[in-house]
Amino acid sequence: MIRCILICFLLAISIQTAKAQKPNFSYMDVFDLQYVSDPQISPDGQWVVYRRMGFDIMKDRSVGNLWMIKSDGSQHQKVTAREVNESSARWSPNGDRIAFSSSTDNGSEIYMYWVGSGKVAKLTQLPFSPSSLTWSSDGKSLAFSMNVPKASPISAKIPKKPKGAKWADAPRITDRVYHEADGRGYIKPGFNHIFVISAEGGAARQLTSGDYHHRGALSWSNDGAKIYFSANRVPDWEYRFRNSEIYAVTVENGEIAALTERDGPDYNPKVSPNGKYIAYLGYGDKFEAFQTRKLHIMNVDGSGKRMISGNLDRTISNMQWDSKSGGLYVSYDDKGNGKVGYISLDGKVSKLADNVGGTSLGRPYGGGSFTVSKNGTIAFTQSRPNYPAELGIVTAKNKTARKITALNQPLLGYRNLGKVEEVWYKSSFDGRDIQGWVVYPPNYDKNKKYPFMVENHGGPILNYGDRFSAEMQLYASAGYVVFYPNPRGSTSYGEEFGNLLLNNYPGQDYDDVMDGVDHCIKMGIAHEDQLFVTGGSAGGIMSAWMIGKNNRFEAAVVAKPVMNWISKTLVADNYFGYANTRYPGQPWENFEGYWKFSPISLVGNIETPTMVMVGMNDLRTPPSEAKQLYHALKLRKIETVLVEIPGASHGIASRPSNLITKIANTVAWFDKYRTDKENE
Repeated sequence: MIRCILICFLLAISIQTAKAQKPNFSYMDVFDLQYVSDPQISPDGQWVVYRRMGFDIMKDRSVGNLWMIKSDGSQHQKVTAREVNESSARWSPNGDRIAFSSSTDNGSEIYMYWVGSGKVAKLTQLPFSPSSLTWSSDGKSLAFSMNVPKASPISAKIPKKPKGAKWADAPRITDRVYHEADGRGYIKPGFNHIFVISAEGGAARQLTSGDYHHRGALSWSNDGAKIYFSANRVPDWEYRFRNSEIYAVTVENGEIAALTERDGPDYNPKVSPNGKYIAYLGYGDKFEAFQTRKLHIMNVDGSGKRMISGNLDRTISNMQWDSKSGGLYVSYDDKGNGKVGYISLDGKVSKLADNVGGTSLGRPYGGGSFTVSKNGTIAFTQSRPNYPAELGIVTAKNKTARKITALNQPLLGYRNLGKVEEVWYKSSFDGRDIQGWVVYPPNYDKNKKYPFMVENHGGPILNYGDRFSAEMQLYASAGYVVFYPNPRGSTSYGEEFGNLLLNNYPGQDYDDVMDGVDHCIKMGIAHEDQLFVTGGSAGGIMSAWMIGKNNRFEAAVVAKPVMNWISKTLVADNYFGYANTRYPGQPWENFEGYWKFSPISLVGNIETPTMVMVGMNDLRTPPSEAKQLYHALKLRKIETVLVEIPGASHGIASRPSNLITKIANTVAWFDKYRTDKENE
């Protein structure tokens, strides 16, 4: 008996030792992460095809191949033997084929996979990459959107250069409102148009025309005579950039008819299985900081319009009809957590699945997607704080979600991750309930004192949630307690909460963040002499604003901020989108208002040692914004460094090495000012 007790005691010690010896999540582990994207369930609910995403460590970029798995979790297999990027897999109406897009040496093309034989064929030879791939109801045709180039507005006659001469490159000439995009650079002149092609291959035929963009979701009428789409074909369309309408184009002759006409975005049309209705998303534009996207239906001729999601005060990001045309499955975020729900035609809302997301690996943003089979089986991207998107299944009979993939078990199952805890607290300004999350260092000891890091989210009209985040886990692995809140202005709490930033940003969202810091101090997990703050984009704005408002933080890292709304607004790629939704009027009409909310106006108060970080190719918050903060702090002789990341756009983390660079430099800067025993 004594021997048995001793053996059990030693075994328990060995198990605890083994657990303690698990390594923490590390920088190089980022390259081994994988996740599920764009799951598409077959019409009969038996199979799911999805894009399996990962990183190429040698080329420092994300890659994605198509995989298939039965909805019971068996027969997990790669769709093709090709080792190139594959995406946009779409089942044929009877489930015998999968159309998809794939890269080639000459760009992306449309391919076909035959489920029965496993054979693959290339259907197209396109000049540009296709998007919005959509089957006709009879399975005989495919529709897609593709760019059609347009000539420059000026064709100057330049003398021919001598043979062998090295003259300067030709100038870029544009007369467009929207002519560049962050992460993409200069946008060559041209417009997206809708094309159709036989499902057996052959020539693609252009349906739409005119100097307008025709892109986004496409939906065929049941008889195949029309395709429904969204576009902005109104007069002065470049300046009414938030507007879009639902249109129908006749497949035979390209005749286009508008079905909606209000000012605001109407998009993502979906024809009901019975062919009677069109569902679509949108709202009438009130020119506010935030408006929830609502679900609408109308008859296929455009009559009988009505909104059916009035009982759900959340933005709907996707929807799909049920097989009986009695309602639609929808996705939305609620209090930082992704959901799949169902809305009947009479407006009744039911929640069907939680934890949708996990496709944003860097930080814990929303996202993810779902699809539904004819028998009501739902396939969706499921995430928790301890793993990125896996494939989740919910059936009509078994409403408890099952996770049928484990792409990251070989990695994360053998890593010691930080525990994520949800916290709620009251706003000191108006008593609102504010939500946030705390990530504890692995092997957290409540009797020890840890440095405390605030990580502010971007947007600001976005949300963080209880999703996997490589960035938060790496900060926790470095020994920091990390706090990430959703202050007012965040999505997933309703339209009124999100719109509190109208003409008041930054405003009381600052108080919400600082109230969270004070709440964590009361909890005993934060300490006044070891506070740090960081954030990127809108999170960089908030971080700069915080250190301009108080000197409570030991150090700050301000990443890709807007420092001066006057200079930023007219330089950024989205310069046309701020007036009257963020602040009243244009900068020259409201100079004092734009300046009032510019963090650079507080730079004279800053005493906090500050690292300033920006991508050198950032077109959203240009490097000139970051330099304003850095130069001002240098002139004031405040401790500061400038980190400029070569080749990086606003999405610094789009390349895994840049994500690592961002986090490693942040940790190195904060470590200089740590006083806890672990850092001595």
